[in-house]
Amino acid sequence: MIPFDYSGFVGDLKNAEKTSFTYEIKKERDRIKDYIDGIKAVCQAVYKILMTEKGVYDIYDEDFGITLSDLFGKSVYYAQSELPVRIENALLKDDRILSVFDFSFYQLKEKGSLLTKFSILTVFGETSYDLEVKI
Repeated sequence: MIPFDYSGFVGDLKNAEKTSFTYEIKKERDRIKDYIDGIKAVCQAVYKILMTEKGVYDIYDEDFGITLSDLFGKSVYYAQSELPVRIENALLKDDRILSVFDFSFYQLKEKGSLLTKFSILTVFGETSYDLEVKI
């Protein structure tokens, strides 16, 4: 076997720019089809993070997701104070997300839920997101 020097190759990988290119999840059809990149890929990552209860699924490491189940039965005011911190902590682990800001809350009485709206600044631009949390 001929020896091969991997040092230059590994160095190039460490400096390579990370991509957002991924499969597109079609939520309304429960299908994975096509590919997406850029801000659409980041929005899909936000969806996956916020829909995954932290520490429940073995497929993800212990830092992926958000803890929301313990807010059930708590007061609206407690949830409003906790949600911005929890959402920021969960989303800022993705290096494509620069900041999470401009939180607003709307209580949905008929559903017993709290609708949280916020903005996300990514390396690809700004977007907004709505999250409904059962309380």
